[in-house]
Amino acid sequence: MADWRAPLMSAVCYLDPRAALKWLEQAFGFDVSMLIEDDDGAIAHSEMRFGNAVVMIGNEWTEDHKSPRSIGGKNTQTVHIQLSTDIDAHCERARAAGAEILVEPQTQFYGDRTYRCRDPEGHIWTVSQTVETVTREEAERVSGLKITGWV
Repeated sequence: MADWRAPLMSAVCYLDPRAALKWLEQAFGFDVSMLIEDDDGAIAHSEMRFGNAVVMIGNEWTEDHKSPRSIGGKNTQTVHIQLSTDIDAHCERARAAGAEILVEPQTQFYGDRTYRCRDPEGHIWTVSQTVETVTREEAERVSGLKITGWV
């Protein structure tokens, strides 16, 4: 059997995962690639694809697996989406779907144009598109930072 699973996936908990699936499709262009429901039609597990990447969308299922909405809006991680197409149009799509834009699209010192948004349950998403090629030396000069491991 072929290995169809992505080598690294994030799992994001929602109070209403079915609404999250619809919102992520509308706002970001994700596609549902797996949906497992119990006998009552409740979502037991789901996965969404964006290109070759996968994110799992699920319910709150223990005291340690919660939506930001259940824990005062706090996030312990953010999910990063790397685009190959128009980030400004993507930001407007997310805004039209109800995303709270936390940081408008801005070109960063490392050559990516990036925006950040919050989804309806409070998860923070970072979205980027590489818009210019920058060398490590250029990025260090512009940022004042020392960078190791630049590929």
